[in-house]
Amino acid sequence: MSLHTLTAPRAPRAPRAAFGTIVLNEARLAWRQPAGIVVAIGVSLLLLVIFGSIPVFQQTSARLGGLTAFEVYIPILISFSIGVLALAYLPGPLVSYREQGILRRLSTTPVPAFWVLAAQFVVQACLMLIAVFLLIGVSVAGYGTIAPRNPGGLVLALVLAIAALFAIGLSIAAAARTSGAARAIMALAFYPLMFFSGLYIPMQLLPPVFATISHFTPLGAAVQAIQDSMLGRFPPALPLLVMAAYAIVFGYLAKRFFRWE
Repeated sequence: MSLHTLTAPRAPRAPRAAFGTIVLNEARLAWRQPAGIVVAIGVSLLLLVIFGSIPVFQQTSARLGGLTAFEVYIPILISFSIGVLALAYLPGPLVSYREQGILRRLSTTPVPAFWVLAAQFVVQACLMLIAVFLLIGVSVAGYGTIAPRNPGGLVLALVLAIAALFAIGLSIAAAARTSGAARAIMALAFYPLMFFSGLYIPMQLLPPVFATISHFTPLGAAVQAIQDSMLGRFPPALPLLVMAAYAIVFGYLAKRFFRWE
């Protein structure tokens, strides 16, 4: 008996081009169900225009560290866009795929089921970056804000913010058994994180205890790192480490508990 007959046949592998097809399909689905895009990009841009049109928002304030309220809100709105896509929009499709048995059927094909997660990451990350570029571009071109003075620090802050929030979104998808449960968990996570990001009240105006807590939340850390990089300072270690810790811990939890069926 030859060695060839003793060797078990290998399962066929999906061509790499199939991943591109999955990404395109996820992008089409995002376009057909644009709620997340409208909220993450449209609402943040609308708020930016509103804030930029209010004269008092263009006046510097000692309570805001010598910045204008408009300048303070730019990193907050950037973090808001990332948070909406990662927490409010990402978990829903994945939980729906599980409910419909799509992930289970994919696990029986040559296409790795985790490609769906990777495709979601590509689509969501692209939408997040579009939102960031639009917010910065409109603030600079439309309202005379100075362009980010530390691009390297800004890129690092954005990468860590996207990684941290994406990991939390995947953890929500892992924990939720139904789409309704995913929405409930999202609400419990989203609104407190928005508060500590400074969306309702800038963190410079928060009581000291809340400001301290804010620095240890993913969106609060993201706002601090983005703000520092826009002012020309490289982000301090604390917010970068906080975001990295959220990415690692929640990434592990998502991998450990994510169910394909």
